[in-house]
Amino acid sequence: MKEIILIKNGEIALKGLNRSSFEDLLIKNIRWRLKPVGSFVIRKAQSTIYCEPAEEGLDLDDAADRVSRVFGIAAFSRALAVEKEFDAIAAAAPGYLEETLLAASTFKVEAKRSDKRFPMTSPEICRELGGILLERFPHLTVDVNEPDVVVYVEVRERAAYIHAGKIRGAGGIPVGSSGRAALLVSGGIDSPVAGYMMAKRGLELIGIHYVSPPYTSERAQQKVVTLMEKMSRYCGNMKLFVVPFTEIQEQIRDKCPEDLFTIVMRRMMMKIADRIAKNNDCAALITGESVGQVASQTVLALACTDVATQMPVFRPVIGMDKEEIIRIAREIDTFETSILPYEDCCTVFTPKHPRIKPKMHFVEEAEALLDGEALMEKAISGVEVIDIRGR
Repeated sequence: MKEIILIKNGEIALKGLNRSSFEDLLIKNIRWRLKPVGSFVIRKAQSTIYCEPAEEGLDLDDAADRVSRVFGIAAFSRALAVEKEFDAIAAAAPGYLEETLLAASTFKVEAKRSDKRFPMTSPEICRELGGILLERFPHLTVDVNEPDVVVYVEVRERAAYIHAGKIRGAGGIPVGSSGRAALLVSGGIDSPVAGYMMAKRGLELIGIHYVSPPYTSERAQQKVVTLMEKMSRYCGNMKLFVVPFTEIQEQIRDKCPEDLFTIVMRRMMMKIADRIAKNNDCAALITGESVGQVASQTVLALACTDVATQMPVFRPVIGMDKEEIIRIAREIDTFETSILPYEDCCTVFTPKHPRIKPKMHFVEEAEALLDGEALMEKAISGVEVIDIRGR
């Protein structure tokens, strides 16, 4: 007998002729995520991925927690693998499920017999095992409609598997299956959520963060590193490109109309991000902008920033309100870090009355007052690259 993890594909099951390539990438991501726990034999069969410990004493709690954050998995179960004999199933199930069943009042048994050579039918397995469990746990009653616990028995090609239900997976499709994109990370609540949502759609990420010392501190930069580390539990390894932005912001302050400070700054950020992204094989930019949240996120302001880049700009939280974004931030454990009171460069030289309906020709006139090309080249040449290792 051995405890293993049974993994069910989600959206991958809907793929056509290239389904196997998605499954292979998912297995690669699972193997990489489980590497710190120890050695696992991972294989696929009958729309299921089997993760079997290859050595004794591995921490299955840690392994299950890591599997729960791998995109591409709809659900998974911790299951006990036993011989394909009913006597083995009957002997193992009460002990393996004891803790779960003692905490329940009602249960039912569901059986799936993929191996039709097994001598008992699925209803017979359910009836016989149900009787054994009722005898062992007399406080239980059977409820076939809304039981507290569903006991599953899956008779497959190599073994029979016993478990007490499925655990919800992260969903989505495997990271790396949709290419690569660059996430503009400010240090606030929204951008980590935006990155998480696009990684769930299969995008491998790099991060771009702008710093403006002495107006921003080392603590503010470390805050972003911490956010990226938390994201890496879902998104995998990433590189964070830290862009020195002080000189650009000072020129904007000195040369541009105050009401256009923010929109010109955002355009410069997008232009620099465009170049970094292209140099790192990215096909899109990602931001955490939400319509109407701040002055730079009105429809007209967003239109002005979009034309600063030749890449598509993904804004997955564009139609979400703050409470929805906060809910996801709490789920992925970035919220408490995001609200730490360390300044970021987006709040440097904030105008008292920013223009919320900017005209493109006024923005371009203001931008022309800067030494734009030279400033961007200098900023890009001073970029610091930090490796964020997935945990």
